Amino acid sequence: MHSQKWLMTTINIFGGAAVIGSYVYGLLTHPGGSEVLWGGIPTQIRPYYTAGMFLAAAGYFAFTYFILFRLDPGETQIYHRFGFWGFNALYAAILIPSALWMPLTFLAVEQSSVVLLWVVRIILVVVGLASLSLLFALLKVEPRRPLWAYWLAVLGAVFFCIQTAILDASVWGTFFRA
Repeated sequence: MHSQKWLMTTINIFGGAAVIGSYVYGLLTHPGGSEVLWGGIPTQIRPYYTAGMFLAAAGYFAFTYFILFRLDPGETQIYHRFGFWGFNALYAAILIPSALWMPLTFLAVEQSSVVLLWVVRIILVVVGLASLSLLFALLKVEPRRPLWAYWLAVLGAVFFCIQTAILDASVWGTFFRA
């Protein structure tokens, strides 16, 4: 396996474990914590979040499949300027802050910290911008074969961006109060 693909696999294994681990730890150490995490999010829009989370997760697997199993790092060009490594940087920019979101959110609530709440909002904006950057990188990547996997990856990235850039960074960031 190409070294860039090994790096991507490593980023996904450790980054994904950090994200999931932070969620499991956060919910186990904060009974009733899921309600706290909703903050001021109106009850009527919560079902959109739930659907969005499932679509975003499926989208993540779709674009990761294309990038990891269908792109050749030796041929990959993003904007005719960046190579496969660009995807690795974007995955790190998505996963590292995502692993910090829940612990810092609970800390902001526990300490009633406006500063920490702003740090959490900034984290969500970083993840949203990295997600949008990944979508734009997919739209500009060459080669794009097979086409069915490419377009499935793009659709998956769109769903992922709806969750991270719109629902999390914009809606949650607007409504959540510590």
